[in-house]
Amino acid sequence: MKDQSNITRFRDASVICYRSIRDLTEREKKHLLQEILQVRGLMPLLMKPRNKQLWTLEDKAELRTHLRRLSDISPYLFVLVLPGSFLMLPALAWWLDRRRNRQQPAAPA
Repeated sequence: MKDQSNITRFRDASVICYRSIRDLTEREKKHLLQEILQVRGLMPLLMKPRNKQLWTLEDKAELRTHLRRLSDISPYLFVLVLPGSFLMLPALAWWLDRRRNRQQPAAPA
């Protein structure tokens, strides 16, 4: 009887754990896709000097924005290059989600 309740509790806990990992992975996948889609205009911008064109001030500001976005997704790119990285993706998603949800310090009035 006691073994049956332990098995039931373990099954329920594993279902909850699986669902939370699935939801976390799905949320991080959407975030990563959104960031990658925002960086679409980067390549033509980077090719301007090679095509004998100069960057304007607006181009430089856009470059900074793109590079900031890329730095936000660099942990994903780093993990995806490593062997066995697919297994580490849920842990990375959890860590990044924890960082993103940290309380921001209140601005002094």
